[in-house]
Amino acid sequence: MTESVIFHHPGCSTSRRVLDALREAGHDPQVVAYTKAGWTEAQLRDLFAAAGLTAAEALRRKAKEAAELDLLRPDVTEADLLAAMVAHPVLVERPFVTTAKGTRLCRPVERLAEIL
Repeated sequence: MTESVIFHHPGCSTSRRVLDALREAGHDPQVVAYTKAGWTEAQLRDLFAAAGLTAAEALRRKAKEAAELDLLRPDVTEADLLAAMVAHPVLVERPFVTTAKGTRLCRPVERLAEIL
């Protein structure tokens, strides 16, 4: 089937469900363990743009680092968020999936259907 990529966190049940759903739909996705591989600012900018999101919308607000780094304030800049996400990859919400039909933050899992 068409090539797909999942930016996956194996410790996340939503990410695991999305990966399973991709495979059930006939995809053999490239799995990027982003918390180990890390991000560059350019990767994040491209990923968020493809998904139609800002860094603030892609911030994993539940991550303890978000509060510890004072990133939950409404006046935090996009540049500050991107820098924090590069330094702490866990700050990026998950999972992001890219297929031939587009890129989505697949939270909730049902968002995956939009790009299958």
